[in-house]
Amino acid sequence: MPLIPLTLAHSPDPDDAFMWWPLTGKIAPDGSPLPGPDGKPRIDTGRFSFRAFPADIHVLNRRAAQAGDLEITALSARAYADVKDRYIITSCGGSFGDGYGPKVVVRADQSSDPIKIKCQACLGKPGVRIAVPGLQTTAFLLLGLAIGPEIARQRERFVEMPFEQIIGAVARREVDAGLVIHEGQLTFADAGLRLVLDVGSWWKDETGLLTPLGVNAIRRDLDRLHGRGTVSEIASLLKKSVAYSMEHRDESTRYTLPFALANVNRAGQTGEAPTLERVDRYCRMYVTPETLDIGDSGRRALEKLLQDGAAADLCPAPGPIDLAG
Repeated sequence: MPLIPLTLAHSPDPDDAFMWWPLTGKIAPDGSPLPGPDGKPRIDTGRFSFRAFPADIHVLNRRAAQAGDLEITALSARAYADVKDRYIITSCGGSFGDGYGPKVVVRADQSSDPIKIKCQACLGKPGVRIAVPGLQTTAFLLLGLAIGPEIARQRERFVEMPFEQIIGAVARREVDAGLVIHEGQLTFADAGLRLVLDVGSWWKDETGLLTPLGVNAIRRDLDRLHGRGTVSEIASLLKKSVAYSMEHRDESTRYTLPFALANVNRAGQTGEAPTLERVDRYCRMYVTPETLDIGDSGRRALEKLLQDGAAADLCPAPGPIDLAG
């Protein structure tokens, strides 16, 4: 029988690419399979074939909410609240920070700026415009909780743009501050920027919990389409992929370096190119034991974040969070 084709969508970021190549085969940053054996899966995919589909997380959040056509997709943890009736979170594939996370950055030299931003409280000044990677992202939810929901609901303050463009927009004075995610958390200083607020550190100080950032999700209707137990079967394969990638960390890290380079090129950034050491450091930050299995600590953090977000009217109430796998 022919294999059942499934699309596995993820962000074009090193930690997402790190997790899924054993299941999909290696791809170029544009999504095209690598030639020869590299483009083939490393693990047994059972009755399925998996096609990798890299796309910006804001695009994937919106697509899950509007179309819901992707069988497996990365989501911002906050975006799950929008699609919980359509998708179920898998116990593997999540990204958690431990006292660190997305960062609000500003120009180090603000001598000619009409609005000076020196501290977290300054982000609430009238007229401050902040570039963000999407209003449905976890990063924005955390920022809203940190600076106050009443400020976060003033949507004219925030400029949505692809994550790789935020550092450049701040450096060019197109916005006053930027909320950086992905590997930009390690590279912003190269562009002459400095840290004002680490929302992951703020969250840890406030709650003592991990910072849930991204999750992986499967469409709930796959059991109906392909037989009872399909969702659990796919979740098991996903966990095997993450386990394999972690067991072969050196190969996984080397594979993800072109994704970091492509993100820099899309942003038009100058300066030092991403190094293998920096990519490895980043992947170790966000491919952790909780990535393999969310566990009690990850589940409690996710529940707390979404409950607080709903209480602040920054996301829908998620209700009970069930997991696949």
